[in-house]
Amino acid sequence: MMNNNNKIAVKKICHCCQEKIEKVDYKNAEFLRRYVNSQGRIYPPRRFGTCSKHQRILTRALKKSRIMGFTPFIIK
Repeated sequence: MMNNNNKIAVKKICHCCQEKIEKVDYKNAEFLRRYVNSQGRIYPPRRFGTCSKHQRILTRALKKSRIMGFTPFIIK
């Protein structure tokens, strides 16, 4: 696929599919913080190329982690 600057866009590959991760542990805060921006919002799939299956799993794990107190709701 070509964009406006005549550069070829490279398709991002899902990290979880590459590493064959089936379950995401909500207690692993360091892994989950990779998918959260500086304001505490969950990154969209286009940012890291996560597939829809793993994006749903990550979202559920992040929300559960926030409720349990492992990751903050808002980062100031």
